[in-house]
Amino acid sequence: MMFWVAATFAAIFVGLGKGGVPVVTALAVPVLALVISPIAAAGLLLPVYIVADFFGLMAYRKYFNGRVLLIMMVAMPPGVLLGYLTVDLVSEALIVALLGLIGAVFALTMMLRSKVEKPARRPKWGAGLFWGGITGFTSFVSHSGGVPYQVYTLPLKMEKLTFTGTMIIAFAYINLIKLIPYYALGQLNVSNLKIAFVLMVPAGLAVLSGVRLVRILPEKLFFKFIVWALLLLSLKLLWDGVSAL
Repeated sequence: MMFWVAATFAAIFVGLGKGGVPVVTALAVPVLALVISPIAAAGLLLPVYIVADFFGLMAYRKYFNGRVLLIMMVAMPPGVLLGYLTVDLVSEALIVALLGLIGAVFALTMMLRSKVEKPARRPKWGAGLFWGGITGFTSFVSHSGGVPYQVYTLPLKMEKLTFTGTMIIAFAYINLIKLIPYYALGQLNVSNLKIAFVLMVPAGLAVLSGVRLVRILPEKLFFKFIVWALLLLSLKLLWDGVSAL
């Protein structure tokens, strides 16, 4: 019973995130990890992520920044490959702690700078390849690619729907790529797929709710919410990582 309660909440978090509500997707694996191992949770949820991606793509298919997408699509796969090759060598706790530290420092910096109007940055290849590679790596390791992705994209100051659509498309792309190494590691099997199939229902409904919420939120409030959510998530990741070391 506890498994299905945790799994349903995890699916809802996935759906809300794929509907454009920032950061909540990263809560899915930790919630499901309360009842099963984190690795098993990540593998079980990947098909749910992909189905939720489909609904998100339908809602945001017209809203994206082509240059940012191109940079991310080039940069993220090598990060996934690195994660696969080092899966037995890298401490997941250390990665999570570093992610938390980076995200917290970045969010605090954004808050301190919010009173000073800064011009939008142009999406550059150098920074994009660096943060995109980290996004792919951390997305593979713990489904936490949203932190480094936002470190790169928030200073670009894209319009709300463009920001959301670009993010949805980029992560739909990387989640499909992750199917290959996850299958190779034995994290995808018939039993997992049966459970994931059931979880697709609450995830799909949550996507629709997330899309509605994003559309009605004022743009300034939307991005302020993103920065605060990023800070809180980063502090949680930092705590989880340090506690596990």
